[in-house]
Amino acid sequence: MGARPRRRRATAAAATAAAAPGPLGALLAAALLAAAAAQQSVTVANPVSGASLDLLPHFQLEPEDVYIVKNKAVSLACRATPATQIYFKCNGEWVHQGDHVTQHSTDRGTGLPVMEVRIEVTRQQVEKIFGLEEYWCQCVAWSSSGTTKSQKAFVRIAYLRKNFEQEPTAKEVSIEQGIVLPCRPPEGIPPAEVEWLRNEELVDPALDANVYVTPEHSLVLRQARLADTANYTCVAKNIVARRRSASAAITVYVDGAWSEWSKWSVCGAECTHWRSRECSEPAPRNGGQECHGPELDTRNCTSELCSHATPGAEDVALYVGLVAVAVCLVLLLLVGVLVYCRKKGGLDADVADSSILTAGFQPVSIKPSKADNPSLLTIQPDLSTATMTYQGSLCPRQDGPAKLQLPNGHLLSPLGAGRHTLHHSSPAAEGADFVARLSTQSYFRSLPRGTTNMAYGTFNFLGGRLMIPNTGISLLIPPDAIPRGKIYEVYLTLHKQEEVRLPLAGCQTLLSPIVSCGPPGVLLTRPAILAMGHCVEASAENWSIRLKKQSCEGTWEDVLQLGAEPCTELYYCQLEAQACYIFTEQLGRFALVGESLSMAASKRLKLVLFAPAACPSLEYNIRVYCLSDTQDVLKEVIQLEKQLGGQLIGAPRVLHFKDSYHNLRLSIHDMPSSLWKSKLLASYQEIPFYHIWSGLQPFLHCTFTLERLSPSTCELACKIWVWQVEGDGQSFTVNFNIAKDTRFSDWLVPDSEVGAPALVGPSAFKIPFLIRQKIISSLDPPGTRGADWRMLAQKLNLDSHLSFFASKPSPTTMILNLWEARHFPNGNLSQLAAAVAEVGKQDGAFFTVSEAEC
Repeated sequence: MGARPRRRRATAAAATAAAAPGPLGALLAAALLAAAAAQQSVTVANPVSGASLDLLPHFQLEPEDVYIVKNKAVSLACRATPATQIYFKCNGEWVHQGDHVTQHSTDRGTGLPVMEVRIEVTRQQVEKIFGLEEYWCQCVAWSSSGTTKSQKAFVRIAYLRKNFEQEPTAKEVSIEQGIVLPCRPPEGIPPAEVEWLRNEELVDPALDANVYVTPEHSLVLRQARLADTANYTCVAKNIVARRRSASAAITVYVDGAWSEWSKWSVCGAECTHWRSRECSEPAPRNGGQECHGPELDTRNCTSELCSHATPGAEDVALYVGLVAVAVCLVLLLLVGVLVYCRKKGGLDADVADSSILTAGFQPVSIKPSKADNPSLLTIQPDLSTATMTYQGSLCPRQDGPAKLQLPNGHLLSPLGAGRHTLHHSSPAAEGADFVARLSTQSYFRSLPRGTTNMAYGTFNFLGGRLMIPNTGISLLIPPDAIPRGKIYEVYLTLHKQEEVRLPLAGCQTLLSPIVSCGPPGVLLTRPAILAMGHCVEASAENWSIRLKKQSCEGTWEDVLQLGAEPCTELYYCQLEAQACYIFTEQLGRFALVGESLSMAASKRLKLVLFAPAACPSLEYNIRVYCLSDTQDVLKEVIQLEKQLGGQLIGAPRVLHFKDSYHNLRLSIHDMPSSLWKSKLLASYQEIPFYHIWSGLQPFLHCTFTLERLSPSTCELACKIWVWQVEGDGQSFTVNFNIAKDTRFSDWLVPDSEVGAPALVGPSAFKIPFLIRQKIISSLDPPGTRGADWRMLAQKLNLDSHLSFFASKPSPTTMILNLWEARHFPNGNLSQLAAAVAEVGKQDGAFFTVSEAEC
């Protein structure tokens, strides 16, 4: 009786199996009928086992969701008991029998048969239905009692896109202010996990209660601290890839605040006392604002603290006597001066300077001469005008033809035979000469900051020059730029970038040092020329370069766009390969800023290697600096390394760093492993792109720490590679003795080998004043066949600036001023003389003077 139900169930199962598609159904039906017959024969012998086969299959292992990474196939598995057959069905279709891998076993606890089946799914299978529906698979298990289906397992192709939907941005915040750095990771399957790095170290909110990460992956700093000043990077990762966002520089600054006033000082002799305070509670940090208001407070003392003695009659008599003596002395001095002037009336003021004795111009012997000397050459300057244009002409006092033709040779060749003086015929001229002599003295002040980055001097209408040694920064004040009768104290300062907050937006980058000249607001009648270096590989199609000037309110404004029509005549810029020359009629704080227009835009980096001059331990550090290619930054690094006891171990190299968003990598190779070993764990070090491109971090460097295996090892040989990913690269071959090699010490300019920071009057110029005036008066008027200032500009390769020169009252003056700024102190006057002579050949009347002009 018991066998009949089982037979009916087997028959029903066989019928169900027969309904399965194709040959698979027939095979299943035959297998089930054979199983039913076997069960019938076993029923009598083992009734317990027969009862267990009445159970439906139970899954011990079901397929789970999986991801395909790249082109690697995935495996799905299921296991069931009791089961006679297990097959996979994917997206409603049976998987071919040959694609199944089957394994049979027996459950030791129940003695029931166990079957496990596996299949593989490839990326191509999933992509066939991609976009229609998700790819899924499930197991179907059979037993004599029926079938059971497993859960569905979804198969997805994993990916992680490259671009972040939102990246963190740089911020400057005040201390204790809250900071939120947003980050929306790239789209991906499975969704990316997000973590944050601070200066390449993992940020763990569990270790810092001031930090937490929102469900939207934003990093929140509850209260900004000075220690939070760092570069923050959002990192997204899943099983496919790991992506890094652009680093965001967070600067936490502290605005300065005054301390309490000190106690009032003791009442002084002038019935005043004072008190002071300091900007130290807190002191400004990281570019924070300085304290506003006076540092010193002075007041009159009370009447009780200060008493005055009433002068008596004796004191009045004493004062009257002293005044009388002083008046007598002044009168005697005036008489002596008048007598001296009468005796020396024929002598003339010597205004020639030793700089006139230079190549390309004939030397002039300046000696006193009597007024009645027939060979005397006199030049009558018009000291009543606002400029120093000489109305007279250079010619000897002698009878001759109406005009005298000067040869087209050296400019002073007609003057070489005689003695020449400058004769002043009026007291006003003598007073002006006295001021000129007095102005050749230069005065300097001791400033609170180090004077290595500052020059200072006193100037009048004769002009002069300020220079910051070893930086390529100078300020030329041309003659007559300062109005006559006025004396200005002028300064030139190179700022450290951490002291000045220059905001940059988008792809903007700092291309030059930040330089101040002043005082601001002084009146200049002609443009001064500020010279400084830059690090841009300029091209109109790759760069938009702007000159920025800081206003009185502290904001930075664009005052000039290079290559475009100037919006004002106050500023102009001549950009050359490594330096720029800024014409400005208003002194102030300037910087050159560029914005890249394509990924081909590049900046020049100076790569410099330093190492300790002495190595008492086994460790030896090589520092590789990646600097903006300007002289001022190199000077600062050299001074820093001198303090650290470092020495240069290789000639500096130049690398062109492109706006390609790729980082800079540094690695060390080919060290003898028997003598040295590197402590670098990774194969290379990396400097983020934005740290270099902004230009606001001047002393970027990486350190390679090496270890000698023996204290006696002194020879070091290796190669250091520095390259931008998918860009330019440089290789240094290091081979020197760390104990005594000083081959590259010549690169380090000693502090003593610097020129005078301020030059006043004629000593500041290469072109002698008289020759300069002659060139200006000859070339400013339009000449025949174009023999005027335009041709001179063409000869000096300055013809691209003709429109600027033409906008000035004296174009030749602008050309000569620019020549002075570009070629001091090593300019070749012979080349300038040759260019002027070439212009003179085009016009037969050039340098012609008449008898009447003398």
